Amino acid sequence: MSAQSQEAPARQAERSSVPQGGTEPAAGARLYKKRWMILLLFSTYSMSNASYQWIQYGIINNVMMKFYRVESIAIDWMSLLYMVVYIPFIFPAACLLDKKGLRVTALSANALGCAGAWIKVTSAEPHLFWVTALGQALSALAQVFILGVPSRLASVWFGPDEVSTACSIGVFGNQFGTAIGFLIPPILVPNVDDMDELAYHIRVMFYISAGATTAIFIVVIFVFQERPEIPPSLAQAQARNAPSQNQDHSYTASILRLLRNKTFMLLVTSYGLNVGAYYSISTLLNRMIIEHYPGAEVMAGRIGLTLVIAGMVGALISGIWLDKTKTYKKTTVAVYLLSLVGMLVYTFTLNLGHLWLVFITGGFLGFFQTGYIPLGFEYAVELTYPESEGTSSGLLNCSAQIFGIIFTISQGKIMDRWGTLAGNLFICVFVFIGTIMTGLIKSDLRRQKANRQADLQLPTGSLASVQDYQATACNVPWQRLP
Repeated sequence: MSAQSQEAPARQAERSSVPQGGTEPAAGARLYKKRWMILLLFSTYSMSNASYQWIQYGIINNVMMKFYRVESIAIDWMSLLYMVVYIPFIFPAACLLDKKGLRVTALSANALGCAGAWIKVTSAEPHLFWVTALGQALSALAQVFILGVPSRLASVWFGPDEVSTACSIGVFGNQFGTAIGFLIPPILVPNVDDMDELAYHIRVMFYISAGATTAIFIVVIFVFQERPEIPPSLAQAQARNAPSQNQDHSYTASILRLLRNKTFMLLVTSYGLNVGAYYSISTLLNRMIIEHYPGAEVMAGRIGLTLVIAGMVGALISGIWLDKTKTYKKTTVAVYLLSLVGMLVYTFTLNLGHLWLVFITGGFLGFFQTGYIPLGFEYAVELTYPESEGTSSGLLNCSAQIFGIIFTISQGKIMDRWGTLAGNLFICVFVFIGTIMTGLIKSDLRRQKANRQADLQLPTGSLASVQDYQATACNVPWQRLP
């Protein structure tokens, strides 16, 4: 008996032992258990490379200023680097994701993040600020290959009734990294006056980052997989075949089609306003808290942690809600409006002298403002199908970085001249504009339509091979596979 024939009964038994979900997305779609491991691994390296290292300088802004003997704006630029680097490199990164796929993109992100983390280890000396900036620039380049992945990974690995949840979990990992970035640096690097002791604490922080990114990189090399053997949905199967069938298919053509999509560009702008505001608030949080609560560096980190943890919960709930209801526009408008409410409440309560109140208002703001991020990703995929998810996500993130740079620099200067209240009111104005723009978006859910039409038109049948599956547009019943 051949190895293949010996393996078949065991594999068949293993398949049949896996229960089917309550709602079958479409005939011809199969879901692999490994999808959850791939998603978890992505979330883990996103946590380490794209978010923790982004905020680790800003949340101890005053300490880093003292150690490297630089102005506050120089430390702000350690966070702004992530936004500046993203803009010119997003299109090459999105093209890489589109042409080479998830695995090559994952390896690129982890290699760059690992290199950046180890360069920082060598920069724990007061005269080596340029070295730490170089390491941060490489880490910033790593996140270019990460931010656009959640919606692509969700579409490639997950079924129609779980893509929004999967995208939310992907964003969840990124936000968890930001949460750790708010929490850990103020604990590892206390505000001490002895420069040798301060250098030791900073070096320890950098070594921990480098060790974690290296371990994750090794796991990615051996575990991360490009895509499942059989697509999870008919829409994804059609997307796989599209490039070979469409002679006009090119990355540049895709970009131009998206730029001509007025509905999508409205979303791009509104998304950039909301997420750019979040970037600005996160970058300047230490300065805001210290202004009203001197000596509260550790508390500033914990407030940032509260903001992000609440946002992670919001992101997960919004993803689950979208998968169950498909009410993309109503949910997006509601969450955006509540982000505005949260921003206003945070603005007018920050200076009241009660840290416990800042924790509450920061949590409320984070729940909706951060919870909006996966909504924007998934709404964009719906509005632009069958264009590449990486391309649409890339344009969203590019908008967020541009507004993040503008808001962070402008709000920082306003705070320096007129105080925190004026700076936060400046942000509130633009979040209000974004709320209006979100309400004007026409809800054209193209991916949902594609799945419904394919499900109605295609009969169920059998699958002899992956090639037969693709050639017959997936004429097989949906199953869960290990």
